[in-house]
Amino acid sequence: MPGCMRYVAAMVMLLCCLLVDSRMAMATSGPRVEQVAAHVAAEGGALPPLVQERMEQSVGAIAGQLLEGKTVAGVAAGRQQDEQLIQEVFDKVLVGYTVRRVHIEPEVKAKVMVELLPWAETIQQVQVETQIEGMSPRIEKLARQDIAGVEKVFQAALTGLPTAASDWTNGVLKHHLNAYLADHLPEFRADFELDPEKAAKVKLVLYPRLPVVRTVDLSMRSDTVPNFTLLNHRRLVQEMADELVGVPVAFVARHQQELARQFAQDLDCQPDFQAVHMKTQMTMTVAEQLQLMSRSDTSRYRLRLSGWMDVGRKTLNSKDADENLLFRLHAGSMLSQQDELFLLVDFAPQAVRWGWAAGYDRKLGPYTHGQVRYDFPAGNLVFAAAQQLAPRWLLRYEYRRADENGEVAVRYKLHDFLSLEYLLDCHQNWLRFIGNF
Repeated sequence: MPGCMRYVAAMVMLLCCLLVDSRMAMATSGPRVEQVAAHVAAEGGALPPLVQERMEQSVGAIAGQLLEGKTVAGVAAGRQQDEQLIQEVFDKVLVGYTVRRVHIEPEVKAKVMVELLPWAETIQQVQVETQIEGMSPRIEKLARQDIAGVEKVFQAALTGLPTAASDWTNGVLKHHLNAYLADHLPEFRADFELDPEKAAKVKLVLYPRLPVVRTVDLSMRSDTVPNFTLLNHRRLVQEMADELVGVPVAFVARHQQELARQFAQDLDCQPDFQAVHMKTQMTMTVAEQLQLMSRSDTSRYRLRLSGWMDVGRKTLNSKDADENLLFRLHAGSMLSQQDELFLLVDFAPQAVRWGWAAGYDRKLGPYTHGQVRYDFPAGNLVFAAAQQLAPRWLLRYEYRRADENGEVAVRYKLHDFLSLEYLLDCHQNWLRFIGNF
């Protein structure tokens, strides 16, 4: 009998162990929670989208640490405790809201729903005042165009938010504001101040990022009017160029075409430029030491003042000696894009002698010109042609009927104000320095 009792007791203990093992197996087998999706809502819908996104990330992180990896059955068994724990943890980090309820749906892709109760009054309206530090009106206008719509960032983060929760959202606001600037105005950084009222006011201040433009080197040129006539407007263009000082280099580079167009338009609006139909092209080399070049030309007239000095030329007659140093004014009117009637006025300072000629110039091709002119004092008919070989190289030829002499010249443009020419005629060869004024 004692042996039988021991057998029964052993069987009972075995059955108990099997029952415990089966329960443990049920708790440790079956599908597990692989992912947790959080949804946060507030009473009356008083939850801004950006704040809602941030809250759902926080709840998702808390719930993920708590639930992921557990079996669905295990989560269902301990759901009440988990809901209470999530509520207590999330409630401690919130300001302006109270967690009213947490509900967990135990699945492989579990859902955690949190319902909030907002405190007191909420923000109903957001007004944003933007200030751009240290920029000229022209640059400020371009910058404001780039960030048009920045107020939506603040409205999305603040509208419906309890006024007491404004400090809690600063991190959310800063993150989304920086992301907006990175897409629309990356050359500036931003700070803001928030006045949390029912009609909230935001003061947004933008500051330029380094590097910025330090200096501007200005050059003004023309191929159709004397360069010195542009000096009347140098001050105007310099003032426009100075607007770029202190502006981020990357901003100027991004708006280079628009700024060049505005500068050219402002210059072309001057009365004397309009009178002769001047059109300006502005080019920039953007760097901390920025270079600005303006080229202003008219399509209706040609007015040039030049002078030359010959070196190594033999004086075969008095006329040659007079022309070793000569100043020439070219005044022309364009009949079309290819045809020009012109008048030349020469002055030889050594002999204090004046001369003049009239002629016709025809553009024969993109880089080729043909010309005929008549020198009235000398009674000399001159035929000429010119071929632009390269941007700085020019080949020209002249034939004078009076002395039946031909002249070939190759010209090299040292810069906009000085050229060097090698000449060859029937008698000799020499060098000529040509100045363009």
